[in-house]
Amino acid sequence: MSSETAARIVQRSIVGKGIAHDSAARHVAGEAAYIDDMPELPGTLHGALVLSPVAHGRLKGVDASEALAMEGVAGFWSAGDVPGHNEVGPIHTGEPLFAETILEHEGQVIGIVAARDFETAYRAAKRVRLDIEKLDPVLDIEEAHRRKNYVVPLQEVVDGDAATAIDAAPHVFSGTLRMGGQDHFYLETHIAYAIPGENGEMLVHSSTQHPTEVQHHVAGILGIHANAVECQVRRMGGGFGGKESQPTIIAGAAALVAVKTGRPCKLRLKRRDDMAATGKRHDFVVHWRVGTDATGRIHGLEAEYLARAGNVADLTGPVITRALTHTDNAYHIAHARFAGHACKTNTVSNTAFRGFGGPQGIITIEAVIDTIARKLKLDPNRVRGVNYYGSDTGDMTPYGQKVEDNRLVEVTEAVLASSEWQRRRAEIDRHNSADPVIRRGLAMMPVKFGISFNLTSLNQAGALVHVYLDGSIFLNHGGTEMGQGLFVKVAQVVAEVFQVDLDMVRISSTATGKVPNTSATAASTGSDLNGMAAYKAATAIKARMTRVAAEHFGVGEELILFREGRVHAGNESISFGELAKLAWAKRVQLSEAGHYATPKIHWDGKAMKGRPFFYFSYGAAVAEVAVDTLTGETRCLRADILQDVGSPLNPAIDLGQIEGAFVQGMGWVTCEELWWDGAGKLRTVGPSTYKIPGSRDVPPAFNVRILDNLPNREETVYRSKAIGEPPLMLGISVWLAIRDAIASIDGDVPDLDAPATPEAVLRAVGIAKSRKQGALL
Repeated sequence: MSSETAARIVQRSIVGKGIAHDSAARHVAGEAAYIDDMPELPGTLHGALVLSPVAHGRLKGVDASEALAMEGVAGFWSAGDVPGHNEVGPIHTGEPLFAETILEHEGQVIGIVAARDFETAYRAAKRVRLDIEKLDPVLDIEEAHRRKNYVVPLQEVVDGDAATAIDAAPHVFSGTLRMGGQDHFYLETHIAYAIPGENGEMLVHSSTQHPTEVQHHVAGILGIHANAVECQVRRMGGGFGGKESQPTIIAGAAALVAVKTGRPCKLRLKRRDDMAATGKRHDFVVHWRVGTDATGRIHGLEAEYLARAGNVADLTGPVITRALTHTDNAYHIAHARFAGHACKTNTVSNTAFRGFGGPQGIITIEAVIDTIARKLKLDPNRVRGVNYYGSDTGDMTPYGQKVEDNRLVEVTEAVLASSEWQRRRAEIDRHNSADPVIRRGLAMMPVKFGISFNLTSLNQAGALVHVYLDGSIFLNHGGTEMGQGLFVKVAQVVAEVFQVDLDMVRISSTATGKVPNTSATAASTGSDLNGMAAYKAATAIKARMTRVAAEHFGVGEELILFREGRVHAGNESISFGELAKLAWAKRVQLSEAGHYATPKIHWDGKAMKGRPFFYFSYGAAVAEVAVDTLTGETRCLRADILQDVGSPLNPAIDLGQIEGAFVQGMGWVTCEELWWDGAGKLRTVGPSTYKIPGSRDVPPAFNVRILDNLPNREETVYRSKAIGEPPLMLGISVWLAIRDAIASIDGDVPDLDAPATPEAVLRAVGIAKSRKQGALL
C-alpha cells in the first residue's frame, strides 16, 4: 500500500465526539467518591476551625481550656504552634494561616480544634474563649478608597490620550456602576484529609484546583521540603475558582494537626463557615466617562475601578489586571485609560471566581454602550456594530495585543438571525405599549474573552503517559477535575493519538508526586495546557512504537497506520497490545512525561502592555425577560446563545459548560446578593439567605449552539478553544434585557446596578416612573 493510499484511509475520530463525562453515571448514582466518602484510617481526627466573631479587633488572648476538657478532644493549635511559616498567600507574604494579633474580618481563622468526630470538634471550637478588643471596621469600598487603603499598587492600562479625546468629543456621558460579589456555592465545601507517613512525609487529599500550591504551602507551614508532601485530587464537587488559593488554609490546618498528633486529620467546613471564612468574586464600583460622536462611535473612555480586595491581597492584583484587559470587550477604543484600585476592607479576602475579573470589565463596557445608545436614541446593537474591532475601526487593544482572529460580526449576526430578533423586537415593543405592569425586555451582547493566564510563567503543563504490555494506557496530568469534564477530554486526546478505544485509557487522580510544578486548573486553560502536554507525551511514545512497527513489517515508517485498536502496514496488522509487547521486547521506552508551554505570549506587568492571551474566544447571546413592575420580580423567558469553541474536543461537554456558565453568570447579575451588616458580619451564609439560580430560573426556551466547526487559527490541541469561562459573561445579557424593560417606561437610562434583585428593580422602576411623571408635568 502506498503512503497516499494509507493517508486516504479514514481513521476513527474520538476527539470531536460527544462522549459522556467519565464520572457521569457515578455522579447520578451517588457512587462518585469525594474526600468525605473515603474510608477513614484508624485513629482519624476531625478538625473544626475557630473563627473570628468580629470584623476588626485586637486578639489579646485565647483560652482553649474548656474545649480541651471535653471528652474526645485531642488538642487546639494556633499561630504559635506552626513549626514553619504561618503563611498561605498565593502571591504576597503577610497573609497568615492563623491570625496572630490583629483580626481583620469576621470568619478569619484563629486556630483549629481536633477531636474524635466532627460534631465534637465543632462544639469544642465554639468553647474556645477569645479575648478581643474591638476596633472600628472599614466595610465600604469607597471609604477604603478615600482612606487610600490598598493591598496592591494602582494598575493602569493607558493608550492614547483619553481625557483629551473625551473632552473634544461631540457627546460626553458619565456614570457609576456598582456590581456585587458572588459566592462560589460549590456543592462540596472545602475539605482536606491529611495523612502522616514515615520519615516526616505527608499525604494530603485536598479539594483543590491547585495541588502544587497546596503542596508548597503545606511544606512551608510544616517547615519541611516540598518533596515530603504529596497532594492528591481525584475530583472536586465544584470549584469555580474558589478552590484555587483558598484550599491552602484547609489543607495547612489539617496537616498541622496530623504532624502534632501523628494521626490522620480530616477538616471539612460547614456551609456557614465556608462562606464566612473563604473568599468570593470581587464586588466593584466603577466610575466611567466616555466621549462619542453622533453615531455612538467611542472617541475615548476612562474607567476607574474600585475593587473590594478584602483583608489581604490574595489574587486581587491579577483579577484587576484581567478586568482592565477586558474593559474593551468587543470594541475598539482608540483612546483609553482604565485604572484599578485594590481596596482593603474588613471583609473576607476575595479571590478567584470563574471569569476572574473579566465579567466586571465586560459588564462595565456593556453598560457604557447601553447608556450611549439610550442617550443618543440609537439602537444599542447599531452602537455595538460601529465600535466592533475590525478593518474600519482598528484591531489593536488598549493593552497592545492585535485582534487577529475576529469572529465578532459572524457570531453576532448569526445569533440575531437565529433568535428572530427583528420579529421579537417589534412584538415586545407592542406589548410594552399596551401593558403597564409586566414589562418585557430584549438584549444582545457579544463577548471577546482572552485565553491564557496573565502571568506568562503559569502557562505550562505536564502529563505522564504509560503504555502497558496489554495495550492499556495510564494517564496522569496536572489538571484537576471539578465536574467540568477535563479528564474525559484529555483521555480523548490520548485515545485519538493511539487510535484505541477510550476505555483503554485509565484516568487517574491528579498527584504532585507524578506530575510536579503544575499550574492551577483555571483561566479556562485546562484542556489547552494539559491536553497538549498529554498529546506531546502520547505522540512521543507513538513515534517510538511506529519505528518498531516499521521494522516488524519491513516497511517505511510513513506506511504505518494506527486505526481501530490495531497497527496496519498495508494488508497486514497486529493489535496495539501486540505492538506494545514487541516494543518492550526491543527495550523501547513506553512511558513519557510530556510538557507544554503556550507560545507567543508575553506581558509587561509594569507597563501593562504585551500579548497576554494566546487567542480570543467569541460568543454572543440574546436574552428576553419579563419584569413585574409591582413586585420587582424578573424572569428570563428565552436565551439564544452561540459560542465559538474552535474544533471542539467534546461538544457534549462543551454544551454543558455553556449552559452552566450562562446560568451562573445570570445568577451573578440577578439574584445572588452578599450582604454584610453594619458590624461587618456576613448575613448571607446559606441557601436560606443566599439565592443561587434554581432549575426554575433556567430560561424555559434555552437555545444553545456551538459555532460550526471553525478550527482555532492558533495551534491548540486539535485546534480546539477554551470553554470554561467565556459563556459566563453572556449571562450579562439578562441584566441588559432587564435594563431594556425598565427603559421602556420612560425611554431613559435605567438606574440599575447589579445584581438586579427585586429590591433593586423596584427602585429603578420607581425612578423611571418618577422621571416620566415629571416629564409629563
